[in-house]
Amino acid sequence: MNSEGKAADVIVSNDPVADQIRRDLEKLNPSTKRRILEKFTLAALGSIPWVGGFISALASIKTDEATIRTDSLQTQWLEEHQSKMEVLSATMQDIGQRFEAIGDEIEGRLASDEYLDIVRKAFRTWDKADTDEKRKCIAHLVTNAAGSRLCSDDVVRLFVDWLDTYHESHLAVIREIYTNPGSTRFDIWSAIYGDLPREDSAEADLYKLLFRDLSTGSVIRQARDTNADGQFLRKRPAHKRSGPASSTVESAFEDSKQYVLTELGKQFVHYSMNEVVQRVADV
Repeated sequence: MNSEGKAADVIVSNDPVADQIRRDLEKLNPSTKRRILEKFTLAALGSIPWVGGFISALASIKTDEATIRTDSLQTQWLEEHQSKMEVLSATMQDIGQRFEAIGDEIEGRLASDEYLDIVRKAFRTWDKADTDEKRKCIAHLVTNAAGSRLCSDDVVRLFVDWLDTYHESHLAVIREIYTNPGSTRFDIWSAIYGDLPREDSAEADLYKLLFRDLSTGSVIRQARDTNADGQFLRKRPAHKRSGPASSTVESAFEDSKQYVLTELGKQFVHYSMNEVVQRVADV
């Protein structure tokens, strides 16, 4: 039998992955209600368009070798989506284990329509993600939205939109500013990429775009002093230097302006980049 036939036989011999996901979740602590986990599973799987087609194709494909040879395109499609289903299954198993770590007090939250709407939106974004890094961020957000109440569900849905919109390069800048508040553009580039490119390079253009996107989106801002009421203080005008003005514009990698996360940006990091969450009862 050729390699396609063997691969198809392996696929057909597997149980439908949706059932496997449910069985994996049911292995968790009995205190987590099966009905609640099934609602979570159905909300996640139902939000990904190709899952239904995959399960239908898995059930209908024949194991006859001649049929497989003449239908290699369907076999290849099943092979590709089989690996996707394995990643999806591992993600949901990981989320289920984190639910157990948070505790039984989140059961009501898991069963709520508001939370299940977030799950559907998040897994649609998970399916479109190009990298494991972004898929991990989405899994963190789904988990933390169940166990943490730092912000409203409307804001959590905004965070899902951010994960859908922002590239991994945006996330790298956010992570660096979170780790080292007050970093300049020079500091951030040096920490992530190393040597500086030319100012007229595509890399410099992209770097300026990242900061423009994140600043406009209220994820990051320049560091500013505040008064006791949290109001931002005006910056004192810089003294004009004597002598001729500079003949060049500000560098994409300038080293004088410090950047910090906005409060909204900090909440985004808490939900999407942190594995450890506060329990509902502790918030």
